[in-house]
Amino acid sequence: MSFILKPVDVVESISRQDFKKNYLDKKKPLIIKGLTKDWPAREKWSTDYFKEIAGDIEVKLVDNSKADPKKVINASIATMKFGDYLDLIKREPTQLRIFFFNLFKHKPELVNDVKIPKELMGGFIESMPAMFFGGSQAITFLHYDIDLPHLFHTHFGGRKHIILFDYKWKKRLYCVPNTTYALEDYDVSNPDFEKFPALKGVEGYEVFLEHGDTLFMPTGMWHWMRYIDGSFSLSLRAWDSSITRKMASVWSLFLHGAVDSAIKIVFRERYALWREKLAFTIAEKELKRGRPKK
Repeated sequence: MSFILKPVDVVESISRQDFKKNYLDKKKPLIIKGLTKDWPAREKWSTDYFKEIAGDIEVKLVDNSKADPKKVINASIATMKFGDYLDLIKREPTQLRIFFFNLFKHKPELVNDVKIPKELMGGFIESMPAMFFGGSQAITFLHYDIDLPHLFHTHFGGRKHIILFDYKWKKRLYCVPNTTYALEDYDVSNPDFEKFPALKGVEGYEVFLEHGDTLFMPTGMWHWMRYIDGSFSLSLRAWDSSITRKMASVWSLFLHGAVDSAIKIVFRERYALWREKLAFTIAEKELKRGRPKK
């Protein structure tokens, strides 16, 4: 038994008007299969290519382990030459992944391989193209992005399994207080509803991305990701045009970044245990209230 999941709409291409009306304004996800059809990256990018041009770069690695309450989220567990890491994910299954890697900083010429989809919307943060790499056992824990951007997430070199939830389900997903991520004690692909009863009835979306596919994730959307194959993704970020949403972004960065980090340093394990218990209390109260409003 799992969540109530439905597929995401899939299009080959879409007009700016239809995208805004049916997806951006409604904060609804969308797969655009043809967005990258004229990107040089679609044919050019591969693990072999990146090894050739950037193999000597030292990269920080994370795995599927539960976050250490004394450390910042996504703290690295090891470092490795980028080329050696790319060989690893191509050769064998591994949990090791690279999180939020700005390869463009090291190889600025890569920007010529990507076309920002300004024909669909404005507000792109062109200085922050982030890349993510993972082995075939790697999982990205359930979370929403701390700065609340819209995301255009394009996958390369294999397949990726993604589960999405609207922001309104935040409390029912056992969001850890003062953070943007859920408790790491349940398997999103096969949750234990007896231990986590508030998950019953939560509705979401299920996505399987292939090479060249782009997933639009609206601001605040929760996402969990599993690499089916050793592969990689590029995320382009865009600010929401709403002043209210921009203010929410600043507040989120302050509360979930600076404030949470400061409390964590002082109280460590006690703080971690307290907020995990509170996540259960909040989820149970929200369950009694019924279906959340938008």
